[in-house]
Amino acid sequence: MTVAVWLERYRVPLFLLLIVAILGGIALFEVLRPRPGAILLGTETPLSEPESTPQATATPRPLRVYVSGAVEQPDVYVLPPDSIVKDALLAAGGAADDADLDRINLASPVVDGQQVYVPRRGEENPPIQPPAAQPATGSKVNINTADVTTLETLPGIGPSLAQRIVDYRQTHGPFDQIEDIMEVSGIGPATLEKIRDSIATR
Repeated sequence: MTVAVWLERYRVPLFLLLIVAILGGIALFEVLRPRPGAILLGTETPLSEPESTPQATATPRPLRVYVSGAVEQPDVYVLPPDSIVKDALLAAGGAADDADLDRINLASPVVDGQQVYVPRRGEENPPIQPPAAQPATGSKVNINTADVTTLETLPGIGPSLAQRIVDYRQTHGPFDQIEDIMEVSGIGPATLEKIRDSIATR
């Protein structure tokens, strides 16, 4: 039997066998072909980045402030965080008619446990207030923004010197450098050395 005769006899089965082989190859290719997003064996790339969990933030504590002096309702008040002296004054019903508001810094921030004393006009020696909470370790008192109570926390600075610093600021403007504080009457090189490491101008 010649090859031509054999091919003619088995043409149909050979054609079907060829079709089966082609379809089997296509099916095998589909099985082995990598799918989108799949991880190939031996790789370490994750399918997706894990979502980061936001860190919980601490809730600021309210501030307890004793407001006294020339105010309508002297008392201890609970104020929200980041409050200033003006907020404490308003909580106490506002200033009395004889209050001398020029002697306090209404924009100064208050701290927990602080006493805010509003002096009266003509009052020469207002009561000595207990100092506000000490600044956190490593922080400094800004001599351009601190009020009288905060300035009194500095070594060697009493109520009189603290008031002179505030008065000097109001008359001459902010201090450019810490050495300028010696322009305040009563503050010399010795006092500056005591407070140098505890003060800043910004």
